[in-house]
Amino acid sequence: MDTKDTDKPQNEVTIVEPKALPPHSVMLDEPIKRGDQIINTITLRKPKSGELRGLSLQEVLQLDYNSLQKLLPRISTPTLTEQDVANMDTADLTAVGTELVGFFVQKQRKEEAYLQA
Repeated sequence: MDTKDTDKPQNEVTIVEPKALPPHSVMLDEPIKRGDQIINTITLRKPKSGELRGLSLQEVLQLDYNSLQKLLPRISTPTLTEQDVANMDTADLTAVGTELVGFFVQKQRKEEAYLQA
């Protein structure tokens, strides 16, 4: 009798953890198709003040579509086009916009909100 087969439990289940997303990344429900490229995940970086030029901060914070369409190409990886934003699923656009709004809250305020919740 070979002991190799008896050492392993027969009903062993392997749990595969999903790969962690980079910080400030959003996994899209509906990938963006651009030619042969398929974009499944969008990573945002905190915008510098100059990247907000021509935009109303209030409209950005309210997730105004026109503001998001202008700002997202400036801060996204891979770089989105305005047409990519126009074709995004609304749930994905909302998720990306929500991630974006987090950049406009100071760290101390985030910690305070976390402690109060």
